[in-house]
Amino acid sequence: MLHLPLFLIFGLICVAGAINLLVQKHPINSALSLVVVMASLAVEYLLLGAEFVAAVQVIVYAGAVMVLFVFTIMLLNAGEEEHTKGSRVALLLGVPGIAIGGVLVSWTVLRHSNTAPVPIGALPGPPKDVALLLFHDFLLPFEITSVLILIAIMGAVVLASRPEAIVRRLRRGEPAQKAQKPEKRELAVVGKER
Repeated sequence: MLHLPLFLIFGLICVAGAINLLVQKHPINSALSLVVVMASLAVEYLLLGAEFVAAVQVIVYAGAVMVLFVFTIMLLNAGEEEHTKGSRVALLLGVPGIAIGGVLVSWTVLRHSNTAPVPIGALPGPPKDVALLLFHDFLLPFEITSVLILIAIMGAVVLASRPEAIVRRLRRGEPAQKAQKPEKRELAVVGKER
């Protein structure tokens, strides 16, 4: 009897954290809001009787992935986000598009799902069965996902490692090749002086 109020409370915490994630101007604050969302989702899974999924949610997502996000944000040295008014086209087409898409998805799920209510904890889900599915039947998608995350991290490192002098010259409108040549000369001159 306590499950439904707790489920609703942590559902509201999850939604509030997601809204806060979008509203925040600083990326670190957004990442911390995402931790709140992940933790409240773990409690939701626990209340639904999926203890293994709740543990994986805390260990993998709220732990490892969020540490990865925070390291990437700090590596990029991202400051506060500058907000603009936005595009009128995005408002005129985006808001009605999202509303229509949400109604279509809700209608499809409610009308054509062919599922019946299931009591909490009625479906089998021991860790052994989940591990067999994850590391036997779905091994390729699991590994592809890990490679994609690795590629995203490498891309963030490459984007963050541009020297500031090249970036300043690119902002002034000089081509990238011209920006690199003077720096090589400067390095050569410094090397000769020593």
